[in-house]
Amino acid sequence: MKAKKKYKKELLNCLKYMAFSEEALLETMMNMMILKEMKQNDIAFENGDTFSFKDSIFDYSKDKNIRKIAKLRRQMMKTMHKLVEKNTFKDKQLEFLG
Repeated sequence: MKAKKKYKKELLNCLKYMAFSEEALLETMMNMMILKEMKQNDIAFENGDTFSFKDSIFDYSKDKNIRKIAKLRRQMMKTMHKLVEKNTFKDKQLEFLG
């Protein structure tokens, strides 16, 4: 029984690391787009401006690196979803994914 609890704890830690990495990838892609594509197209933001987008915006980037990172992020999110589906976690254990 103890080994099973430790295994589940390790799996939860893995999911936490993956969630953190997914956020970092999203932030990195946004920064890359702002630094390159938006600058090239003279798109500027003023203080207080907001920018909303769909994830698919990265798939149409001219930068192949952004497209590759977007693909990796999607695969990671899909894997996280499968790990959650295939294992029995309590909602409280998965709050960090919310």
